[in-house]
Amino acid sequence: MSNWQPYQQGHLDPDFAFREHIFAQFRQAAQRQSQAGPMNSSTSTATAKHAFEARLRDTKTPKNDINALILDYLTMEGYPGAAANFSKEANLAPQQEDPSIKTRQQIQHAIHSGDIETAITALNALDPDILDKNPELHFSLLRLQLVELIRQCNGGDIAPALDFATQQVAPRASMNEQFRTDLERAMSLLFFDHNTKLSPELQDLLSSDLRRRTATKVNEAVLVRQDQRREAAIRALVRMRAWAESSARSSKKKDLPSDIDIGLSDAVEFQELTETNGHEPMITT
Repeated sequence: MSNWQPYQQGHLDPDFAFREHIFAQFRQAAQRQSQAGPMNSSTSTATAKHAFEARLRDTKTPKNDINALILDYLTMEGYPGAAANFSKEANLAPQQEDPSIKTRQQIQHAIHSGDIETAITALNALDPDILDKNPELHFSLLRLQLVELIRQCNGGDIAPALDFATQQVAPRASMNEQFRTDLERAMSLLFFDHNTKLSPELQDLLSSDLRRRTATKVNEAVLVRQDQRREAAIRALVRMRAWAESSARSSKKKDLPSDIDIGLSDAVEFQELTETNGHEPMITT
């Protein structure tokens, strides 16, 4: 069974342990490979159960490439302090100006905290065209703000949520059928106790995953406006690695081990250990 299947199905988000766990494994692996001497046939048989594993252990991964991947992830995901410290440690030039990273981090942090009004204000201050030219993203933020207002008034005064829905969200929803459906679903939260079992569609609205998905979309939109890539290079490598193994297994022409360990079996447990990144919050919600 492939350990990359969760990535293909979207069940495991690599964000859980990139900073402290995945990259640490990359560096440890690179160090072991650089220290290991050439393998002869006897040591290969003794240390690797499969020829593929022996070939994998013989592959040398340049430390500079791994450091560049780490810095790229920290920069693209918006960890300015960690990116600055790591660039000095690894003797690499910063990829972006520090204020640019800080602004993206502040916007993402506001969204993850449920402070959508602050996020929209900061986004408009950064570049008003981001929302003006992306109505889907703008509506996603407004709907999330409505959900946060409904969450706050659960069992209490619903006037603020109704006013916001009427004045800010409904005018945009009237011009788009999907927007209208999304607005109606969000408004239905007013009729249910959030502490009871809700339908999957309503549970998704109250889940922290909605904040995370929206923050990711906003981050990508900002990067595009700044003529940057939309995501860290490591994410593309993860998808490419999953595709490569899947293709190799499907062709049945390649002799592969039945199980290829990628070192993420304990990723969920590592989440509790990686909630903070220095003074910068590691956003995993």
